[in-house]
Amino acid sequence: MDEIKRIEQLRKELHEHNYRYYVLNQPTIGDQEFDFMMHELQDLEAKHPEMADPNSPTQRVGSDLNEEFRQVEHKYPMLSLANTYNEQDVADWYESVKKGLAGEDFEVCCEMKYDGLSISLTYVDGKLTQAVTRGDGVHGDDVTANVKTIRSIPLVLAPPSDPTDLFASPAYPREFEIRGEILMPWAVFERLNKEREEAEEPLFANPRNAASGTLKSQKSSLVASRQLDAYLYYLLGEDLPAEGHYENLETARSWGFKISEGMKKVKTLQQIYDYINYWDTERKNLPVATDGIVLKVNSLRQQRALGFTAKSPRWAIAYKFKAERVCTRLNEVTYQVGRTGAITPVANMDPVQLAGTTVKRATLNNEDFIRSFDLHIGDYVYVEKGGEIIPKIVGVDIDQRPIIAQPVEFIKRCPECGTPLVRYEGEAAWYCPNDTGCPPQIKGRIEHFIARKAMNIDSLGPETIDDYYRQGLIHNVADLYDIDVQQINGDGSRTKSAQRIVNGIAASKEVPFERVVFALGIRFVGETSAKLLARHFKNIDALMNAGLEELQEIEGIGEVMAKSIISYFHNEKNLEIIQRLRNYGLQMEVSTLNSQLSTKLEGQSIVISGVFAHHSRDEYKAIIEQNGGKNVGSISNKTSFILAGENMGPSKLQKAEKLGIRIMSEDEFLEMLNA
Repeated sequence: MDEIKRIEQLRKELHEHNYRYYVLNQPTIGDQEFDFMMHELQDLEAKHPEMADPNSPTQRVGSDLNEEFRQVEHKYPMLSLANTYNEQDVADWYESVKKGLAGEDFEVCCEMKYDGLSISLTYVDGKLTQAVTRGDGVHGDDVTANVKTIRSIPLVLAPPSDPTDLFASPAYPREFEIRGEILMPWAVFERLNKEREEAEEPLFANPRNAASGTLKSQKSSLVASRQLDAYLYYLLGEDLPAEGHYENLETARSWGFKISEGMKKVKTLQQIYDYINYWDTERKNLPVATDGIVLKVNSLRQQRALGFTAKSPRWAIAYKFKAERVCTRLNEVTYQVGRTGAITPVANMDPVQLAGTTVKRATLNNEDFIRSFDLHIGDYVYVEKGGEIIPKIVGVDIDQRPIIAQPVEFIKRCPECGTPLVRYEGEAAWYCPNDTGCPPQIKGRIEHFIARKAMNIDSLGPETIDDYYRQGLIHNVADLYDIDVQQINGDGSRTKSAQRIVNGIAASKEVPFERVVFALGIRFVGETSAKLLARHFKNIDALMNAGLEELQEIEGIGEVMAKSIISYFHNEKNLEIIQRLRNYGLQMEVSTLNSQLSTKLEGQSIVISGVFAHHSRDEYKAIIEQNGGKNVGSISNKTSFILAGENMGPSKLQKAEKLGIRIMSEDEFLEMLNA
């Protein structure tokens, strides 16, 4: 591949990985692999200035901004650090600092690089007034309410000590900012993922993503239950207690902030190497995830003299540890059946310590993945947590393969019900097609049916569904509507909770048709597709009788989904369940209240931003759709207007002004519809 094509390929892949990391919180590669790709792109762009592009991944700082939160501007920009994986780069940085300071002596503060969500905390008169995420470095999300649930972050500092006391710690400034990382401890992360695995929910990739997902929750009670932690590492503001970074953090410790015990001040390059080598091993004993070391020139005066590049300070650098890799024996491959019938192979290995946790299982993704490594039972496999990602097998030590080792043969039948597996065109996974008779699929379909975005029966949960299934109370979603209080009241002591469950099931009969279609769990039909189908066909009978061509005429419905829909409605058991749901009173057609009210917004793409007084964001989305409009998440030249409430995100406001997009207030919008 020539270098120009390689530049284009790297840009495309890095944009995708940025999206997965910052938006979806679902990284598919480790930090090291990402950084190597970024460095390769930087080198190639330097060789080919004619390929300069302001939208290249090398020209931007990643952003974790979330439009659900109010965005505020940082008083001091939160820039990222330049990073390296080798000691030579550390030496080059050390020499550049020496040169930048014209040979003046300097000290370096060595710190742990915690792997969490960057946070900036502002204190005024000793009280926490604002907590803001890094965002895009210039603007961040205001997550103050959620941060206040983290017990290691002080809400109010102790009153300043008597200034006449010679041994008193320095008083804190009237206003200052302190930055650090929000973290999820390993123990909490493992417990949370175990719970999610049992509920067949997607696992968090690593503690960093779990912490990020938690902190961005709309429920502060959920944040409190996750037991997040925080370490602080930088103090900013006027009238700081000292001219040294290390000294300021030690003083902040006396104010009640959690500062790393591993922080150390050194003077020589060899002392830096010694610190790196010590923590490369010792970090495995820490209760939270780390992925490297941060080196900072200690003197604030010297920091100011060295200054910044466009993207990072010259006075600091991050040294990242190489992804930890261990070798262990593959004993067995087992297979899990998901809600959709997808079969996931799992490697069961001799237990081994890796990145702070005991690892004995790793996903093998699919049959193609197994074949790519020519895996044999008894193989010694290399396991990695690149960037602390969920364990994955990255190689095989062929030299240690036992002579009698047998290759891993992917199963042909479902491990739960024995049905022959199928592999759909374009799919990497094998599936069990017995969606009405396979126990994990049945329970998974019922759990999907009761979910918030489906029938919203929040009085039930996965454990309760499993219990009812084992008791023989339910075998499919229709059986839920036969449950009465006496059946689930046990010894008579759970009357209130039993009644709440029955009432919740009864209330779901009012859920609109669009969500009923989604709740049915038709393979490949998601929430958006279900809305498209419901609004096109208007009722369940028209949908059931739709042919392949008619289905594919709907924008967003492809051939694979269309065939899946037809297959679903050709299954007699599914038809029987739908008839029972109809008899129980579920909504099987688009109601007048949910049908299109007008065509006033037909052909218009509308972005919603801010906090509203008259209706919720979800209600406005429904109103837009009911009047023929289309909800879109981001601003572009195709955006018709922005429905703006209070505290509209500044980045959206800036982009709207740049593109000349109209900004419409809540009252203007309602007046337009009522005209």
